[in-house]
Amino acid sequence: MSAFIEALTAAPVPVIAEVKARDSGGRDLLGGRGPADVARAYHEAGAPCLSVVTGSWFGGTVEMLRAVREVSRVPLLQKDFLTRERQLRRAAEFGASAVLLTAQLLPAQVLRSLTERALGLGLTPFVEVVSEEEIADVAHPADCVIAVNNKDIRTGERDDGDLARSLRLLQAVCATGTRCAVSASGVGTAADAAALLAAGYSGLLVGTALLDSASPAGWFAELATTRGAA
Repeated sequence: MSAFIEALTAAPVPVIAEVKARDSGGRDLLGGRGPADVARAYHEAGAPCLSVVTGSWFGGTVEMLRAVREVSRVPLLQKDFLTRERQLRRAAEFGASAVLLTAQLLPAQVLRSLTERALGLGLTPFVEVVSEEEIADVAHPADCVIAVNNKDIRTGERDDGDLARSLRLLQAVCATGTRCAVSASGVGTAADAAALLAAGYSGLLVGTALLDSASPAGWFAELATTRGAA
């Protein structure tokens, strides 16, 4: 099992905490903090994995990944629209443990090829899907994270997110044999997060809600309490 999947699935609070410069509307999410400062706060909260958005549409750069890697002791996901092998090699060089592969943007054969290239580089493919058809196209699912994106990338993820999509697709995701089903984006409250985990998700990816939180540690604690009370 990959270090990324092992860390996430073994965690008491299996949340991938995201470092992101701007939201989909262009709003600053860092508030004067550096990526390393945010990463340290997530470590203190107990995040088992971090995601770093390097895509320019969210104000990201690969330097953010380098900055987080320098202070981080947990596996990192690079989130960007990765479409070429050289981008995967660079992700590995910058210290990523996992890489985003967006099924909605990649023909099935290209998705398979990039999945195999990522695995060959020791990277965990974090394959993002929005439909049963895309789920069926995931190659080597036992070695991949399969993540249901609750938002719509065709509109720049400016929607609030449809958590019901995660619930609709969970059975199909699990049927692939993946060891790590993730619900990604649009997860705002601890109650929403607890409900998705109770439904059967192995982990969650949470960005804006944590970046807007006065205390990421408090958000994690609230989720732990909510799960324990369920």
